[in-house]
Amino acid sequence: MLIYENDSDKVIIVLHEIYGVNKHIINICEILSKRKYDVIAPNLLNDGIRFSYDQEEVAYSYFMNEVGFEVAEQQIKEILYKVRSSYKKIYVLGYSIGATLAWLCSQTGLCDLVVGFYGSRIRDNLLLVPKCPTLLFFPTEEKNFAVDDLFIKLSKVNNLTVKKIDGKHGFADQFSKNYNNKSALTASKEILLFIKSISAQNRDYTKQY
Repeated sequence: MLIYENDSDKVIIVLHEIYGVNKHIINICEILSKRKYDVIAPNLLNDGIRFSYDQEEVAYSYFMNEVGFEVAEQQIKEILYKVRSSYKKIYVLGYSIGATLAWLCSQTGLCDLVVGFYGSRIRDNLLLVPKCPTLLFFPTEEKNFAVDDLFIKLSKVNNLTVKKIDGKHGFADQFSKNYNNKSALTASKEILLFIKSISAQNRDYTKQY
């Protein structure tokens, strides 16, 4: 588990893909830490194992057979319960399976905001309604499912914003062969706008009372 402490009242829980806590996740954590957030990146794989990108099938099989979403979700919930009283705001940021896990955690009431990138297995959990503001990004191209169909279904969910960004699975990972700098920057801007929008709504709500 990676932990970056900046004496902040906000913490970001970063959830990795099937590959474990790799260069991409470390890089994201360092960027967030430099912005003075506290950051926690749990390794949800047994014994802190990591896989390379060319081991995609092996990594996926390992996660599904040796870990699974139920066990991984419980690990994350334990972290959320542990840190809930220590922070004013808890954000969850996930990539791929990490995005699906972030989506599952959005209904716990333990986090204040969720952002997920290309969580393909979200399509197996479409009855879920987030209890916190949630932003999901999907690429325009996916090899395993029809993006447009999922996009339409999710656009009807309350408390959820869905964005489709040009590129393929991994467009926001600078170490991936599918990295798209322009799309990654677009997503970053969308996240900032999303947070500002939520903050503005909260201020308006406070003024009313």
